[in-house]
Amino acid sequence: MSDPMRPPVSPHRSRTTSLRPDPSRSRAALRTAVVWDVLQDALDRRVKATGRQVLDVLDTGGGSGNFAVPVARLGHRVTVVDPSPNALFALERRAAEADVADRVRGVQGDARGLFDVVERGGYDAVLCHGVLEYVDDPAEGVRNVVAALRAEGVLSLLAAGLGGAVLARALAGHFGEARQALDDPDGRWGTGDPVPRRFTAEQLTALVEAAGLQVGAVHGVRIFADLVPGVLVDTEPGAMDALLELEAAAAERPAFHAVATQLHVLGETRGTHEV
Repeated sequence: MSDPMRPPVSPHRSRTTSLRPDPSRSRAALRTAVVWDVLQDALDRRVKATGRQVLDVLDTGGGSGNFAVPVARLGHRVTVVDPSPNALFALERRAAEADVADRVRGVQGDARGLFDVVERGGYDAVLCHGVLEYVDDPAEGVRNVVAALRAEGVLSLLAAGLGGAVLARALAGHFGEARQALDDPDGRWGTGDPVPRRFTAEQLTALVEAAGLQVGAVHGVRIFADLVPGVLVDTEPGAMDALLELEAAAAERPAFHAVATQLHVLGETRGTHEV
């Protein structure tokens, strides 16, 4: 499968080059474009601050490499930790197809036993995407991934948003499930809910700050993308581009964090925020 988010190969790209994919190529890419923009800026600042073109990046729960492989194509070294052997096999194949096998390493493990498989304090950036929903103790999970950072580094944290789930169930006519998700401590709408836990922006930022990081930015992700009918986006000329611009414009506005399907928090160690 081709990567819908393939950035340029050279690590010596200009600041005008974006990790954001061509929106006409993949609707799935639309759902993560905001995260890519924030991640690009964070990596660029780390390159500038360290004077190193090649960073060490850890992707916890990175699966088959949706983020890891494109980051490796920028020239960075990426270690992916995932509990699934099948996902790691797919990662290896995907990295080989993208010609970055020498910059991507996959190891089997999870956030709780992170330092059984990777070194503590060895990474310039850590990605923790879609992990906190599934760990037994989210606070412990965040502390572990933060401990993997060097003295100066950045954390990219992406997790399911409570408000987006409530809104989606309500719009589907499942009003009782929407109310249950709203009142449930874990944000679950019922026993059939495949997501064990959801968060508010305030909960995620509190976890990041409690782990000793500064919150550099908070963004809502998939605010509109999951609600707009696919036929409209796929058939209306220019609709994909317009929706992408709308997502980007709303992402930083706190009013929309409450209805986002996912929430992205950028955490920074002390001393990196002003870089």
